[in-house]
Amino acid sequence: MFPLTALIALLVDALFGWPDAIHRRLGHPVVWIGNLIARLDNQMNRGAQRFGKGMAASLIVIAAAVLPALFLQSLLGPVIAGLLAWPLVAARSLHDHLRAVERPLLADNLGAAREATSMIVGRDVTRADEAALARASIESLAENASDGVVAPLFWAAVAGLPGIAAYKAINTLDSMIGHRTPRHEEFGRFAARLDDAANWLPARLTALLFTLASGSLHPWRIARRDAGAHRSPNAGWPEAAMAAALRVRLSGPRAYGQRIAQEPWLNGEDRDPVAQDFEPALALYRRAIIAGGIMLLVMVLL
Repeated sequence: MFPLTALIALLVDALFGWPDAIHRRLGHPVVWIGNLIARLDNQMNRGAQRFGKGMAASLIVIAAAVLPALFLQSLLGPVIAGLLAWPLVAARSLHDHLRAVERPLLADNLGAAREATSMIVGRDVTRADEAALARASIESLAENASDGVVAPLFWAAVAGLPGIAAYKAINTLDSMIGHRTPRHEEFGRFAARLDDAANWLPARLTALLFTLASGSLHPWRIARRDAGAHRSPNAGWPEAAMAAALRVRLSGPRAYGQRIAQEPWLNGEDRDPVAQDFEPALALYRRAIIAGGIMLLVMVLL
């Protein structure tokens, strides 16, 4: 009954998110995982054989997440497992973060919009105009719909609470040490490749859900055409599908500090997005997540 665990986690998150009162009292499981990663990074990322040390650190983090989940799942039913998996799904928080950018952008408050955008993207948005902020935010919505919602639910449906715990450990490892920097090029390479593998199918499933939510095959065709140009083997799929569904272009050049990354356009023949595209993007996202929930329900009933 693993799909039931995934469905309950999605429903509870959609209704409540992760309330601030709980966060203040207990923190968040991803923060706990992040603290362990940071400690291992400080202790093990030094000297020779950094690839092997990074692999060992990654396996320690994954084991620390999976072993308690295995124990709890052996004692509890799928309903309680779904409640425990609830904080590992980010459907509502992702929606709220986009709203936080949309409001000041609609009010022509670029300063507040830049600050809100900087909370969800890694690029430099200190001088970004409306189009750049809209592109960055909608790209984040598309990519994190895969990484933060579809992929956790997919692995919960496959392996229950241990599956979603393992995925969140892998994804957090990638976000913290899976960077091509002098410090993490070797140490984080195993984590980055493992994250690519864990997201391969969910990324394409997310593009399919966006296609279903759009009511047209056009997003799937554009995703198949453009996703391979993206620097990530996975992120291009949901981003290209989202771009095509909204009839806007995404990706393109962006700033990381003093460096300008010349990224290719996704659905480049269409226009730049603007603030008024946030509501259609969020509506598409909601329909896609509902479609994913219906898939889980069908699996439960079968």
